[in-house]
This record gives sequence, structure tokens and C-alpha cells, in this order.
Amino acid sequence: MLFRSAIRMLIGPVVFCTVAHGIAKMGNMARVGRVALRTLIYFEILTTVALIVGLGAVNILRPGVGMNVDLSQVDTSTVTPYVNQTQNSGVAGFLLGIIPQTFFSALAEGNMLQVLLVAVLTGFALIHIGPPGKRVLDVIESLSHALFGVVGIVMRAAPIGAFGAIAFTVGRFGAGSLLSLGKLLGGFYLTCLIFIFGILWPICAWIGFSIFSLLRYFREELLIVLATTSSETVLPRMIAKLEDLGCSPGVTGLVIPTGYSFNLDGTCLYLATAAVFLAQATNTPLNIAQQVGLLAVLLLTSKGAAGVAGAAFVTLAATLSTAGNIPVASVALVLGIHRLMSEGLTPTNLIGNAIATIFISRWEGELDREKLLRVLAK
Repeated sequence: MLFRSAIRMLIGPVVFCTVAHGIAKMGNMARVGRVALRTLIYFEILTTVALIVGLGAVNILRPGVGMNVDLSQVDTSTVTPYVNQTQNSGVAGFLLGIIPQTFFSALAEGNMLQVLLVAVLTGFALIHIGPPGKRVLDVIESLSHALFGVVGIVMRAAPIGAFGAIAFTVGRFGAGSLLSLGKLLGGFYLTCLIFIFGILWPICAWIGFSIFSLLRYFREELLIVLATTSSETVLPRMIAKLEDLGCSPGVTGLVIPTGYSFNLDGTCLYLATAAVFLAQATNTPLNIAQQVGLLAVLLLTSKGAAGVAGAAFVTLAATLSTAGNIPVASVALVLGIHRLMSEGLTPTNLIGNAIATIFISRWEGELDREKLLRVLAK
């Protein structure tokens, strides 16, 4: 918890400096707009594919069929706080949530979408004012270097943080918890692997590198997100390592922070799997047309589900509340194993955003492919 809190206090300032500096260095609003448009197109396609894969897998495996859960016999008091958080969900609540109360409150609260908005506006402003903004840009760049230095100091505690997170999971649920609802967990992990090696692997092959080399390159980050169940804890390291891999700093600074809100492939797999599982477990009829409607709802609610621990569960409750045909209280069935399911969704989120950054850099013609292959080969 201490390790995660230490990282989270740095997320807002790091993202602000990285995005604002990256946009300002591009020096061209049209270019920024082009990169942003291509990024959003890629994100929308991949998250839609992830939702379709998740829906397809859960309908084939049918892990909830036969459970015949009577919600009147289930203690739903433990999920009341999560359900209450969905009251302001919906399109209006989502849009209003993007705008911070003040310029600095976005940085203080660490809301990823609010930080992105402030950073993008700052970057555009620096481009607009031209040479007079160079001093401000130099200050932001220096501050960015200082923040990454602080991140390096905090990351020395990563092994301790990982040990504590794993110990908490086993202590809270017991060693036998790994067998709880094994069919759902096993099916979900299988779905994540199918997406990684069936969808992301061909993208890597098309660019010209091995996904296994990429996994080896990010092995430390993968271990950290497995332990903390939060991809947010490695965001600063992801930005630095992707730039070292040959990705354009401007593209990296825009794609990675945006991906933490709009390209959560693992979260999409989780939402699709869990929603249909709960329908199956509670014997709630869900035909093809209703599942297509659920897909449309998920395309909205999955956006803005930042990579912090527990965010996916709140988003699941919001999805059921918005869809209306699956009892919201049924989320109590997966609360106990949500952390175990996060062991699959968070690494998938991380891998998906890393590949997205490389892909967009290649699309923009700003990927140093020789450096990419050289670094991955080490």
C-alpha cells in the first residue's frame, strides 16, 4: 500500500510534464491532431476486438451456467460502496468528470483524464505562443527529469512492495483461494492469453519484432503489476523504457497516458467476461441482441477506467447499472476473486499499451526500428 501510494503521488505530475512537453516539442497542432486521431482509432478498434473476444469466450466456456444463484441468499452489503459510486455514471457524468475544479486539482487528485486535459491544453498553449513559451517548456523538461529521478528512488522499494501485495492476497483469501471459482478464473486467464497471442502477437509480427522479446524487456514491470494489480504503478517506467526502445518521445508522451484511460484491453476482457458470467450465474436471460447492447454500453463504460487497483470492479458495477438487465447486486459474486482476476487483466493492459505506442510510432514514421531490434536483442 505504501509503495502504491508513493507511486500514485507522482503519476499526475509525471503525466502532465510528459504530455505537455511532448505536444509542445511537436510544434505543430495539425501533427498533434493527426497523432491523436490515429491513436484513438487504434484504441477503439483494439478495445472493440477485446470486448468481442471476451464475449465470445464466456459464451463458449459458460462458467456461470448451473450456479443458479439466488441473490436473496447473498450478502451484498460488501459491494454497496462500489454500487454507490455508479450513481453519477453515464455520458453526462463521464464528460463532467473530465473537467477538473481547478488547474492544480487535477494534479493533486491524480484523475488521469483531468490531467490529460490540462496537459493537452498547456501543450497547445505553448505551441500557440511560440518562442516566448520556450522558457516554460525548458522548466517543464527539467521538472520532468527531476520527477523521473524521484521515480527511480521510489522504484528501489518495488521488491518490498511486490512481496507485501502477494502476502496480502494469500493472507486475505487463503492459499485455497486460488481454487475458488476456478472455471471462471481459468477461462478468463485463457481469454487473456488468446487476446495477447491471437491479436497482439500478429501486430508485433507485422511491425517486425517478437512479442516474447518485448515481454522479456518489460519483465520487471510485468512482475510489479502482477503483484500490485495496478498498471498505474509502472507508468513512469513505461514512458522511459519505450523511449529507450526507439519510440518517439512526442508519440510516447501522448499515447501511453491516453492509453491508460482509453486502451485497457485487459479491463475490456474482464468486463465482458464478468458481466455475462453474472447473467449466467443468476439465470438472467441474455440473448444476442441484448449482448450487442451490452457491448455498446461497455464501449463507453470501459473508457476512463484508469489502471488503478479496483477501478475495473467499479466500472463493472457501473456497466450493470447502465445496461439494466443484469442485477447490479450480483457483482458481490465476483468481489472475492476480483483481485485474482486482476492478475490477468493488468498485465494485458500493460502489454497492450506498450504495443500500441510502438505501432503508432511506426504509423507516424517515428520509430527507430534498428534501435528497437537492438535493445530487444540484449
